[in-house]
Amino acid sequence: MAKYGKSASKNVESAMRRRKRGTLKSGSGRKVMSRKQAIAIGLSEAREKGGKIPRKRTGTKKKAGKKR
Repeated sequence: MAKYGKSASKNVESAMRRRKRGTLKSGSGRKVMSRKQAIAIGLSEAREKGGKIPRKRTGTKKKAGKKR
Protein backbone atom coordinates (compact mmCIF):
# COMPACT_ATOMS: atom_id res chain seq x y z
CA MET A 1 0.00 0.00 0.00
CA ALA A 2 1.34 3.42 -0.99
CA LYS A 3 2.38 5.78 1.77
CA TYR A 4 1.57 8.95 -0.21
CA GLY A 5 -1.24 9.65 -2.67
CA LYS A 6 -0.87 10.90 -6.26
CA SER A 7 -1.88 14.44 -5.30
CA ALA A 8 1.01 14.55 -2.84
CA SER A 9 3.58 13.75 -5.50
CA LYS A 10 2.05 16.34 -7.85
CA ASN A 11 2.26 19.01 -5.14
CA VAL A 12 5.87 18.14 -4.35
CA GLU A 13 6.72 18.19 -8.06
CA SER A 14 5.14 21.63 -8.38
CA ALA A 15 7.08 22.92 -5.35
CA MET A 16 10.34 21.60 -6.82
CA ARG A 17 9.67 23.40 -10.11
CA ARG A 18 8.88 26.64 -8.27
CA ARG A 19 12.12 26.24 -6.29
CA LYS A 20 14.13 25.87 -9.50
CA ARG A 21 12.45 28.94 -11.00
CA GLY A 22 13.14 30.86 -7.79
CA THR A 23 9.51 31.65 -6.98
CA LEU A 24 9.02 29.27 -4.03
CA LYS A 25 8.81 31.14 -0.76
CA SER A 26 8.75 29.85 2.81
CA GLY A 27 6.31 30.96 5.50
CA SER A 28 8.56 33.86 6.49
CA GLY A 29 8.56 35.06 2.87
CA ARG A 30 12.17 34.16 2.10
CA LYS A 31 13.20 32.38 -1.08
CA VAL A 32 13.59 28.61 -0.63
CA MET A 33 16.92 27.19 -1.85
CA SER A 34 16.92 23.82 -0.07
CA ARG A 35 15.59 20.70 -1.80
CA LYS A 36 14.38 19.19 1.48
CA GLN A 37 12.51 22.37 2.39
CA ALA A 38 10.80 22.38 -1.03
CA ILE A 39 9.64 18.79 -0.46
CA ALA A 40 8.31 19.71 2.99
CA ILE A 41 6.39 22.68 1.56
CA GLY A 42 4.90 20.50 -1.20
CA LEU A 43 3.76 17.90 1.33
CA SER A 44 2.23 20.49 3.64
CA GLU A 45 0.33 22.04 0.71
CA ALA A 46 -0.99 18.60 -0.26
CA ARG A 47 -1.97 17.98 3.38
CA GLU A 48 -3.96 21.25 3.40
CA LYS A 49 -5.79 20.18 0.23
CA GLY A 50 -6.74 16.88 1.88
CA GLY A 51 -4.30 14.56 0.10
CA LYS A 52 -3.29 11.16 1.44
CA ILE A 53 -0.24 11.94 3.54
CA PRO A 54 0.83 10.51 6.90
CA ARG A 55 0.52 12.84 9.87
CA LYS A 56 3.47 15.00 10.84
CA ARG A 57 5.72 13.42 13.43
CA THR A 58 5.82 15.20 16.76
CA GLY A 59 9.12 15.96 18.41
CA THR A 60 9.67 12.61 20.09
CA LYS A 61 13.31 11.77 20.66
CA LYS A 62 14.77 8.29 20.78
CA LYS A 63 16.10 7.32 24.15
CA ALA A 64 19.82 6.72 24.25
CA GLY A 65 20.91 3.22 25.12
CA LYS A 66 22.65 2.50 28.41
CA LYS A 67 26.38 2.97 28.40
CA ARG A 68 28.44 0.29 30.05
